Amino acid sequence: MAALSLHNFNHLVSILSSPSSSSFWNLSFSFKNEVRFKKGKFLVFLSTHSNPKILKSNKKSRFGQRITSYDTDEEQEEDEDEEFDDNDDGMAGDDWLMNDDFAQPHEYVVNGKKIKSHKGSGKEGNRRLQEQRKGSKALKSRQGLIISEDQMDVRHGNDGLKRKSVGNSYHTSTKTKEAGSFDVDGGRMLVSKTSRENRYQRLSDEIDLDEKWFPLLDYLSTFGLKDTHFIQMYERHMPSLQINVCSAQERLDYLLSVGVKQRDVRRILLRQPQILEYTVENNLKSHVAFLMSLGIPSSRIGQIIACAPSLFSYSVENSLKPTVRYLIEEVGINEHDLGKVVQLSPQILVQRIDISWNTRYMFLSKELGAPRDSIVKMVKKHPQLLHYSIDDGLLPRINFLRSIGMRNSDILKVLTSLTQVLSLSLEDNLKPKYLYLINELNNEVHSLTKYPMYLSLSLDQRIRPRHRFLVSLKKAPKGPFPLGSLVPSDECFCQQWAGTSLDKYLAFRQRLLLKEFAKKYEK
Repeated sequence: MAALSLHNFNHLVSILSSPSSSSFWNLSFSFKNEVRFKKGKFLVFLSTHSNPKILKSNKKSRFGQRITSYDTDEEQEEDEDEEFDDNDDGMAGDDWLMNDDFAQPHEYVVNGKKIKSHKGSGKEGNRRLQEQRKGSKALKSRQGLIISEDQMDVRHGNDGLKRKSVGNSYHTSTKTKEAGSFDVDGGRMLVSKTSRENRYQRLSDEIDLDEKWFPLLDYLSTFGLKDTHFIQMYERHMPSLQINVCSAQERLDYLLSVGVKQRDVRRILLRQPQILEYTVENNLKSHVAFLMSLGIPSSRIGQIIACAPSLFSYSVENSLKPTVRYLIEEVGINEHDLGKVVQLSPQILVQRIDISWNTRYMFLSKELGAPRDSIVKMVKKHPQLLHYSIDDGLLPRINFLRSIGMRNSDILKVLTSLTQVLSLSLEDNLKPKYLYLINELNNEVHSLTKYPMYLSLSLDQRIRPRHRFLVSLKKAPKGPFPLGSLVPSDECFCQQWAGTSLDKYLAFRQRLLLKEFAKKYEK
């Protein structure tokens, strides 16, 4: 995806664009070369990066690790990749988030015993911690890590200081406790007890923080988790912070090995902190094997887990498999299509599928007279349909199509062919495209039944540039603009409709994007 962004001193606005089929373009603005408009000064440079965030990717953490530019302080929402339009907005369902208990979540044994969710009193630990903080600085300075000569080999040579092995204990005023140090870039990080207390001062003010959690917090911090995230995990499921750091590392290492991206670990832990309690052999492996049995390729397993980490809290035999059987036997999805459906919407495995299907089936049957086969096709193409709210999602979009002159039969044809329409924003997507269809392309509404894909195409990146380009070449017809010219790839469009080079069209599109954005910016 190419990105177009403008900076007017302290103001930054971004436009995301879809790439052409032959090359990626990213037009970004920075303060290097001036380009004057009516207001402000703008600077331009070109980059082949697909996202302006990664232009400076050499930033490192305090542990010396390279920090991915996508792992920011703010939560990165999981955006579905739509094929054409990047203005689609997914709608939260009216019941699927609250009714994802198709079967009771499975209880797992952690470290040989069941862990119940309870608030840790931590009063005695807090009292000791406060007494330690009142001690002298000299005492605190002595409360560091104990490192014996046989635990660490320090050699001074041409390559400088080298560390081989570091002990995993730290010293308090009364006894030695296990610290559970962890690997960072092949080395070992030593964090003194005093520095940990200072580092987690804010966290200890918010929750009953136990110093035994420090090794785990240090390890999870390498995935970008901060105090605010630990507070969320504590409030959501406090026992997850009591896990031994070695066990946590084993489980997260397994998730990374099956395709979970490191930048997604933080989001997974915030949504499902219990995942730190699930053992590899008794839980994680069995659930991954279940996903692969549905026909999901191994390259997509990590994405499925990132989208629906709560699936690990459901029993494979008592919950997940019954959901699959319901999709096959009651909804009518073919078994060989099941893997594709789950890849499009992993949440379908953890929602009340019986309620979601029946309510939406009855609604579409009554509202549009849709036959069962047509609704099944909609679910196969866009299973997110089962998540969308009826009152706030489905009905407003159906009523909009009616308001522009479509009959129920026309709406059913459009939705069966392009169910994605139900995910598009009314104000930012459907209405602007309709107005452009009527006012600029001189087409009638009934043309959408022949080319429903028009509604899924990007107005800024596809529809307007191609229309204006043919007009500039004087190759656009005087009557209704042919919507068929909007469907093929950029190469085919240039060959079959424009009769010119792809580079010429791409350059025209970028100038048009710049011009249109300047107009919006001046407003």
